[in-house]
Amino acid sequence: MPVEGSCHCGETVFEVSEAPEGVTRCTCSLCAKRGALWAYYKPAQFRLLSPPENVKTYLWGSRTVKHHFCAGCGCGTYSESPDWSTGKPDFDNPKVAVNARLFDDFDLDAVPVNMIDGKNLW
Repeated sequence: MPVEGSCHCGETVFEVSEAPEGVTRCTCSLCAKRGALWAYYKPAQFRLLSPPENVKTYLWGSRTVKHHFCAGCGCGTYSESPDWSTGKPDFDNPKVAVNARLFDDFDLDAVPVNMIDGKNLW
């Protein structure tokens, strides 16, 4: 069942194909300051419902991850990246990380939170 999410001002709206079974809290400097809880999807499972011009992008560090945010209110919405599960970027298997805190009508307390020590890994 699809889950919709939006930023604070409502100018950036997106949908994922299903609710996450869990979310990830990363402790890297960017994620810690954003306060995001990430739900990971394949690109085909994510759909931006608002105009793309409502989204701005921040590239940091290796510049391999596109961190998107709402151009109106600044909420960190989603990121596009290669799969990093092996510790190295796998560009053949891209991922979309969605800020699960922005899901509408979804109980985040109902799913487990996994922590990644991004502060010390990268």
